[in-house]
Amino acid sequence: MSNITISENAQSHFVKLLEQQPDGTNIRVFVVNPGTQNAECGVSYCPQDAIEASDTKLEFTGFLAYVDELSLPFLEDAEIDFVTDKMGSQLTLKAPNAKMRKVSGDAPLMERVEYMIQTQINPQLAGHGGHISLVEITDEGAAVIQFGGGCNGCSMVDVTLKDGIEKQLLAEFSDELTAVRDVTEHAHGDHSYY
Repeated sequence: MSNITISENAQSHFVKLLEQQPDGTNIRVFVVNPGTQNAECGVSYCPQDAIEASDTKLEFTGFLAYVDELSLPFLEDAEIDFVTDKMGSQLTLKAPNAKMRKVSGDAPLMERVEYMIQTQINPQLAGHGGHISLVEITDEGAAVIQFGGGCNGCSMVDVTLKDGIEKQLLAEFSDELTAVRDVTEHAHGDHSYY
């Protein structure tokens, strides 16, 4: 069962909208470009004839929400709210896992480390215009990461790596990871030794 939360305000908002639609219309919650950095969560009307057999049906007060099979894992822990402020009223959609599906605890280490990088570490680096990606996990349990964007060639990269990212990853995967290395330390350049 997916954990999509629709607040009471949002539910009553949908009920009002659906009253103006043909009978049998419900809503659909979906993710565009799921699993990518451009993922966006969206909501649309879902007429009866647009329901697919593979859809997941979620029951709310006064309406049903349908989620397509592809979007479902990316909508884990999503929240839909309807907020009113000085600017007017608007639906807010939060889907923390839209860019990266939530991985289960028994998924391969590579997937779990990748998930943590995408959901916890990269959002912190995004403010500096940078990001990291996981290159490999060596047999000794070292996660090899590559800096991209604004981090590349930044003099603070060592500090960021050692103090921030390495601590976070080693704390999260204390039994499985032994070290975190920057791929530049592994670069197949002049200073590599075999």
